[in-house]
Amino acid sequence: MHSRLKFLAYLHLMCAASICSLLEFSAAQQQQQQLQQQQQQQQQQSASLTEKIPLGAIFEQGTDDVQSAFKYAMLNHNLNVSSRRFELQAYVDVINTADAFKLSRLICNQFSRGVYSMLGAVSPDSFDTLHSYSNTFQMPFVTPWFPEKVLTPSSGLLDFAISMRPDYHQAIIDTIQYYGWQSIIYLYDSHDGLLRLQQIYQELKPGNETFRVQMVKRIANVTMAIEFLHTMEDLGRFSKKRIVLDCPAEMAKEIIIQHVRDVKLGRRTYHYLLSGLVMDNHWPSDVVEFGAINITGFRIVDTNRRALRDFHDSRKRLEPPSGQGTAGGGSMPAISAQAALMYDAVFVLVEAFNRILRKKPDQFRANHLQRRSHSGGGSGGGNTLNESSALLDCNTPKGWVTPWEQGEKISRVLRKVEIDGLTGAVRFDDDGRRVNYTLQVVEMSVNSTLQQVAEWRDDAGFLPLHGRYWGAAHSRSASPPAGGSVGDYARNHTYIVTSVLEEPYLMHKASYGEQLVGNERFEGYCKDLAELLASRLGIKFELRLVQDGSYGAENQFAPGGWDGMVGELVRKEADIAIAAMTITAERERVIDFSKPFMSLGISIMIKKPVKQTPGVFSFLNPLSQEIWMSVILSYVGVSLVLYFVTRFPPHEWRIVRRSTNDAATTQQPPGIIGGSEPPEQHGQQLPQQHSTAAVNDFSLLNSFWYSLAAFMQQGCDLTPPSIAGRIAAAVWWFFTIILISSYTANLAAFLTVERMVAPIKSPEDLAMQNDVQYGTLLHGSTWDFFQRSKIGLHNKMWEYLNANVHQSVRSYDEGIRRVRTSKGKYALLLESPKNEYVNARAPCDTMKVGRHIDTKGFGVATPIGSPLRNRLNLAVLSLKEHGELLKLRNKWWFDKTECNLNLDSQETTTPNELSLSNVAGIYYILIGGLLLAVFVAILEFVCRSKSKSLKAPPNGTAGGMLGSSTYQRDSLSDAIMQSQAKLAMQAGSDYDERLVGVELASNVRYQYSM
Repeated sequence: MHSRLKFLAYLHLMCAASICSLLEFSAAQQQQQQLQQQQQQQQQQSASLTEKIPLGAIFEQGTDDVQSAFKYAMLNHNLNVSSRRFELQAYVDVINTADAFKLSRLICNQFSRGVYSMLGAVSPDSFDTLHSYSNTFQMPFVTPWFPEKVLTPSSGLLDFAISMRPDYHQAIIDTIQYYGWQSIIYLYDSHDGLLRLQQIYQELKPGNETFRVQMVKRIANVTMAIEFLHTMEDLGRFSKKRIVLDCPAEMAKEIIIQHVRDVKLGRRTYHYLLSGLVMDNHWPSDVVEFGAINITGFRIVDTNRRALRDFHDSRKRLEPPSGQGTAGGGSMPAISAQAALMYDAVFVLVEAFNRILRKKPDQFRANHLQRRSHSGGGSGGGNTLNESSALLDCNTPKGWVTPWEQGEKISRVLRKVEIDGLTGAVRFDDDGRRVNYTLQVVEMSVNSTLQQVAEWRDDAGFLPLHGRYWGAAHSRSASPPAGGSVGDYARNHTYIVTSVLEEPYLMHKASYGEQLVGNERFEGYCKDLAELLASRLGIKFELRLVQDGSYGAENQFAPGGWDGMVGELVRKEADIAIAAMTITAERERVIDFSKPFMSLGISIMIKKPVKQTPGVFSFLNPLSQEIWMSVILSYVGVSLVLYFVTRFPPHEWRIVRRSTNDAATTQQPPGIIGGSEPPEQHGQQLPQQHSTAAVNDFSLLNSFWYSLAAFMQQGCDLTPPSIAGRIAAAVWWFFTIILISSYTANLAAFLTVERMVAPIKSPEDLAMQNDVQYGTLLHGSTWDFFQRSKIGLHNKMWEYLNANVHQSVRSYDEGIRRVRTSKGKYALLLESPKNEYVNARAPCDTMKVGRHIDTKGFGVATPIGSPLRNRLNLAVLSLKEHGELLKLRNKWWFDKTECNLNLDSQETTTPNELSLSNVAGIYYILIGGLLLAVFVAILEFVCRSKSKSLKAPPNGTAGGMLGSSTYQRDSLSDAIMQSQAKLAMQAGSDYDERLVGVELASNVRYQYSM
């Protein structure tokens, strides 16, 4: 019993402990749930501060498709919960008036809601007001399109408005030029259309209008347009009428339908160019009237883009499918250009906000708090946050304007946004204008479907699509070529080949009395090339010379805006142009070129300099003047050093002891005329006297003589015995041996080779000098190259060419004559093949110098869209691969040369035998030195004789001197005898020296003498 009670008590305690533990676990779990709820609330509160970005939108009535696109863009972004950083919140207002006061109140109401940016699609009348408020309050404003004339801020600061529609006035101009229209009729329905015409005129180059506006008419409705067409039909029923129609899509459709249904109006003579982006709209293919007349327009929405497919998929999910048709027969419903631009505008803003938040996630946190406080979402009514910094107020008490604090940052980021949208690649420049965009040029086919005929890019211009179809204009005016598929050419047709006379490309053939007709009148490289191409293509051709004799340049007075061969191709007066015509971007815009059949570059032609014969003193040329001067100074310096270093060492001095008498010191040696008798002859014996003297052989003159002998590598009887003297002599010997060896090595080249020294050797030399004038062909491809080049050297040369137009020539023959008659003071810039050809022709007095300034090529030209272009490309490549083009060049350039092109190089490298003119200078020096030696000898003789006569004693004096008559005998024999006596005395002195020997110099008084 007792044990049972213990068990029950133990069981009771165990149950109580388990219950307590369960209670504690449940309490801990409740606390954890409360913490999680608090964290979730904090996260929700934090997320609520950054997840909504308000946008303001203002639309005009009648823009339902634009509003729908805006709605789809907002929904697509907000529903993408997995990847979006924020949610867009839109405040949309729709207006039906252009009243500036009402619109201002509406804009201020939007600002008071705390919007971060504005979007809108309004009329040009309302745009100015919205644009002004945007710049005043620094509120970013993104719009699908700008009116034609938008005034930039007068302060010159940042424009806060950005247009999604690109400026494509140049595309309209290029399309008109592509069709070769010389006159147009411009129909418009609004003031904006007239401004667009003005912008088109401004895009044209001054003085180079390639077409004229025949008539301008403003139309208010379809009836007015049809009545105007009736008037034009009455004025000229069979004349071609090119109409540029500037009006909305629905109005353009109705005008075309009424035109086709009107039996009084023709069809074949009309061609409509729809200047607006209306071809993106829905053009039903079941309306046969659209295919009954020529229609061309522009399309900005590319149906092949993935963004467009995603847009249509999202629209299908958001609303049931409508009964709209397809654009151009495609499988997807059409979207207007305005709607596509608005859709892209929303995502441009989304990308801008994403960039800002990625860089700084709390960029807008303060603005969110202020908006919540203003809307009553804050806790308590005593919030002291400054609301004016976030919410703009148009009605400030003192008239001060408080701008949107984030506006400038958002606007600058908007200009850096890059996305791929419905309208292609969306990029902006610093002014907020679209760049790097593409427009599709489309034509309406006979089946009322749109076909693309070209692309227009703002960086490349008009780019036709060849070989893919027959354009609508061609399909209605002419049938495809017989026997060929789409894009093929007619082989039973004689094609007109235009060219220009220029050696060796095309020349008149010598007839020798025979009458030549047709293509046989000509010969040359281009004639042979035309025959090779014709045989490859299996066609016939007729060679004609261009009427004005020029290659082709833009000319405002010429039909079609171009003259020369380019103008004939533009006007379809010729089918092919084969000449030395350079492929350039300007020409490529109006005509087509084949692959280059010849590669070349701009080269420099100068007159060949005359051969330079070595001068009289050409033996001095191996060393420069600076080296010769330094050699002379070194010679003088070494001689002086030798003189001074031989003064101090005792070994340089020798002691000489002589036996002399007083009388002997003043008498001449025996046997000399005028000398005294020896003392023994008078019976007088004088006592013997001895004297000693220190003598140094390296006097100043001897030092110079020693240095000169060593320099000339000749021997000398003087040798410095001291160590210092020998060191100076050794380094002088080393210097002379190296110098003489270098001189000898270069002397042969300077004496045996005759050189031609050109005044310039490179384009840099030509640009940096002023002695040689230069020019090129006026308004040719070389002229245009220097005009457009951005390289510093080319800019410097262009400044010279532009400032000295008189130095350029109108034909290459004129320039070549000028080079030959300028005596080396004129250079001509021309293509390298022409340069090489002229240099190989008599009188062989010109040459090419330097490298090529650029690299380009000659091509075969055809009109734009010609079916021959692709076949000509293949034919040119085939001729190049088989070496036919190289054979043609060798035939007309080198096989018929009149000059030895290798002669100059042989003459400059082959040594010639020496003539007297090569070494005449050394003969002059030899003769001059001998004459100088004779003159010095005579001068010494005269001076010696005069000094002796002055020192002679008078008659009757002691010493047995002869009379004055004896001293006046001054003859050559006396001088010779005196020299012999002096040599005898010197020999005796040397004998005494050998007897006496050399004593220590320290015991002797030195005798310094010069």
